[in-house]
Amino acid sequence: MTSTHKNKTITTLLAALIGGIGAHRFYMYGKSDKWGWLHFIALPLSFIISHFFFGQPGLITYSALVLSFLVALLEALIIGLTPDEKWDAIHNQHSDHPSESSWPLALILVLTVGIGAIALIGTIARAFDLFYTGGAYG
Repeated sequence: MTSTHKNKTITTLLAALIGGIGAHRFYMYGKSDKWGWLHFIALPLSFIISHFFFGQPGLITYSALVLSFLVALLEALIIGLTPDEKWDAIHNQHSDHPSESSWPLALILVLTVGIGAIALIGTIARAFDLFYTGGAYG
């Protein structure tokens, strides 16, 4: 029995780039994945919050989307660092060919660590600015 092969590199790339809206979860598990929908709902929820709390700092109004984005970056690292054999055992049980990760996955992981570190440090810095100075520095 042959099923769709789930590519680990594509899944990692989806998680790193548009994982904040759950693209990687929908790629892996389909439309019935509740965690994918939780990621996806962060986008309209953030826009609704920003509409009702107009004038509030973006970190506050878009906090659901920021959190979803940071979680997706962590998921990208977890997915990318999963050994190919374990990935195939979980996601490609009925696939004909094994996964073979190579240098594009390593590049995606390095960029994900960099982007994730910048995003996390920026989020922490902005939160401290908002909570301790009232947003005096921006």
